[in-house]
Amino acid sequence: MLPSMSSQKKTKIEAAEGAVNYFKFLGTAGARFVMARQLRASGGIYLELLGQKIALDPGPGALVRMTRSRPALDPSRLEAVILSHKHIDHSNDVNILLDAMTAGGLKKRGILMAPEECLDGPDAVVLRYLRDHLERIDILKPEKAYRLGPLTVRTTRRHDHEAETYGLKFYLPGQVLGFMVDTGYFPGLLESYRDVDILVMSVLRVREAEGNYIKHLTAVEATRILKELKPRRVYLTHFGLTMLQADPRKVAGKMVEETGVEVLAAYDGLTVTLNSMS
Repeated sequence: MLPSMSSQKKTKIEAAEGAVNYFKFLGTAGARFVMARQLRASGGIYLELLGQKIALDPGPGALVRMTRSRPALDPSRLEAVILSHKHIDHSNDVNILLDAMTAGGLKKRGILMAPEECLDGPDAVVLRYLRDHLERIDILKPEKAYRLGPLTVRTTRRHDHEAETYGLKFYLPGQVLGFMVDTGYFPGLLESYRDVDILVMSVLRVREAEGNYIKHLTAVEATRILKELKPRRVYLTHFGLTMLQADPRKVAGKMVEETGVEVLAAYDGLTVTLNSMS
């Protein structure tokens, strides 16, 4: 006798909760010069959470970084592609991953999550012919929850950036994984991240340049944030030239001394397993 649908669903959820949850940095580049020169790779982040395979912010090289990973990450098995915003260093490979995820349009499957700017307007980055191949498109809005199978994904309030941008939080049993993506510092930024245990922060520069015109976090601002938020662990990424020149590991070490928080500088290919964290 076949189990009921509710039993099948329960079994799938239990299996997902027992799966290995991890994410991998396919690139840690930030800013146009580091990306253009490929001083660091720019492929974004790959995640497997509660059985869901996700590409987050697939910048230039995401497809190559996935297929050349060891073990290889198969883009045709993705459940979702998520864009935090439309800028090219976060979205360049979105279309090739959507094409791979849907087997070139032969299978109607997969989910795209992205702000409306990524789909409409003069700078839309998602090709129209690919959209009908997807199972679903979720337009990201501020402070809203979305579902990927058993996984809950929640956006933060809108970030202070040149494009419509949202941070993202992934809810796992016993912990919350957050991505504080591109943003300038502004009052209220911290409120969206107070429930985060593991935080990935885009920190472009060591300190602000004269004129304060670049809407990205500096290490000085990130330190101020961590003193208040006190997450369990932090990974720095999205490095510009000044961060590379200062050595992200040394910057992270100084932040540990000033905040008491465990802060690590990510590197290309770093894999972080979440299940083993107490």
